[in-house]
Amino acid sequence: MTESLVFKEAPKRLLSIDAIRALTMLLMIFVNDLSGVKNIPEWIDHAKRTEDAMGFADTIFPTFLFIVGLSIPLALDRKFQKGHSTKAILFAIISRSFALIVMGFFHVNLEEYGKASILPEAVWEILITLAFFLIWLDYPATMNHVKKYFLIGGGWLILLLMAFLYVGREGNSMEPHWWGILGLIGWGYLVCSLIYYFAKGNMTAMIVAFLVFAAINILDHGKWLRLHLWVIKDGSNDFSVMAGVVVSLWYARMVKKGFNTSLWLKLFIAGCAAIAIGFLLRPYTDGISKIRATPAWILICIGISTLVFELMIYLVDYKGKKDWFKLIWPAGTATLTCYLIPYLQVGFYNLVHFRYPHLLNYGWGGFFRSWAVAFIVVIIGGFLEKKKLKLKV
Repeated sequence: MTESLVFKEAPKRLLSIDAIRALTMLLMIFVNDLSGVKNIPEWIDHAKRTEDAMGFADTIFPTFLFIVGLSIPLALDRKFQKGHSTKAILFAIISRSFALIVMGFFHVNLEEYGKASILPEAVWEILITLAFFLIWLDYPATMNHVKKYFLIGGGWLILLLMAFLYVGREGNSMEPHWWGILGLIGWGYLVCSLIYYFAKGNMTAMIVAFLVFAAINILDHGKWLRLHLWVIKDGSNDFSVMAGVVVSLWYARMVKKGFNTSLWLKLFIAGCAAIAIGFLLRPYTDGISKIRATPAWILICIGISTLVFELMIYLVDYKGKKDWFKLIWPAGTATLTCYLIPYLQVGFYNLVHFRYPHLLNYGWGGFFRSWAVAFIVVIIGGFLEKKKLKLKV
């Protein structure tokens, strides 16, 4: 693997990836909070399942999958540089995926929480979120091991108890209705990281994997072939993640030649081409739809993500404008922490029966409320990060 490293002198973090991750997480918190606001502009919201359309909110999740892919080569190559064994790296891939899948599994079942449960939904939501913090907190290396594993064990006991006490709307126990945002990210990360790991970061292999996932998704939605493999299913998540892997490797190769006109032009053409191909496929592959995970939606979002990443490269890596993103930077470095904070917020609101005034639940009042919530959550995430209370998986 070492001989095939693309990021041979990989920095601790690639700042442009942190920047696009921070922006995407801020927007994810914003659109999630906005979902409870009435009378918002239609173009901001998610399109319905039956519609051949996509709103602004429909671009956020695939961008995050794309960012996961961008990070894979840098993260895995850096581990090899540090001398981690192949077994240790494989364990890190599996454990990270497992953490995301577990959290996503609990979040999905939160959506189906039944009134027959012993605990109020708000209490259950707060307790599982606190358990996530206990289990996956980035504990300091100097911390007493007994104390650390006591806290981690306590987190797992809370999760097991919450699973035992759970009763769904139909009287059922916990089950994977779907995997949730974090779970889907976890599965996509697992599949694409393992491909990268076993292919030793070979660019040709990554392109082939990307084309295979694209073909599975296109053939499925074009009604030509229905595979629906166990983890991959219609290939939609892996399609987006592997696009990020390919762009990341491509960028690493191009940047060795310097920030020249060719780099900017190639990334711009790639982004525009993905969007154009998406629209070309639209009539033949079930239209544009996030909920149906159609190829047109995925390709359009890959194109948008590539163009936004190019903008972040220009502003942050090339022009050194990291300070422009200073306020939201914790969303790029303490991303999982920022994602989970709203679960504590909503759980607390429901526990004390707090409701926003009508003005902040409707139209422009709600719109600005959601922006305020998003920034406040990120600021809190930054405060917790400074206090060494950041999740790491």
